[in-house]
Amino acid sequence: MPKTASSKRWLQRHINDPYVQKAQREGMRSRAAYKLLEIQEKDRLIRRGQVIVDLGAAPGGWSQVAARILDGRGRVIALDLLPMDSLAGVDFIQGDFREDAVLRQMREVLAGAAVDLVISDMLPNVTGVAAVDQPKSIYLCELALDFARECLKPGGDFLVKVYQGEGFEPFLREMRASFTKVQTRKPEASRSISREVYLLGRGKRVQSTEN
Repeated sequence: MPKTASSKRWLQRHINDPYVQKAQREGMRSRAAYKLLEIQEKDRLIRRGQVIVDLGAAPGGWSQVAARILDGRGRVIALDLLPMDSLAGVDFIQGDFREDAVLRQMREVLAGAAVDLVISDMLPNVTGVAAVDQPKSIYLCELALDFARECLKPGGDFLVKVYQGEGFEPFLREMRASFTKVQTRKPEASRSISREVYLLGRGKRVQSTEN
């Protein structure tokens, strides 16, 4: 099938992207690695000794960054629907995050270990139609937040990619109800034309058990 004009423009922009070129030079798995590195430089959310869960991990840019920072002192458990080449210091689960069986497998790998940090760069299969793509994206964010609330230890942190648009403000309110501080990050490596931002929840709140 011949390439459309828009796909040709995207391909040319991708090839000329300085972060794509930098990733190729430095052996990083994706340009997304530099988004996490920028956030890490500012917020120091990854620390040695942590247990980290990476949702939507493939091709592995974020897991690669996290494992390098941990340097063998800590664990990274990565999950994605797509396959991912193995990485030293990373346990990988391939499956659909929306399926209960995959979440059970994640819990088995964790084996009761408290999670210090959940990072999510998940993105649904996009159609290019905002009215379709935005709700799907927010749904994945909500699933990631539910997982973080369940598995993070008290005081744990959560970093998630969110697209601004319908559903963003309600999701932000849910984040604020779940963490003591919520900050918005827009790394330089995030394309300026993109509506994506990253919400960083610091300090998971202890949920009340009262009726």
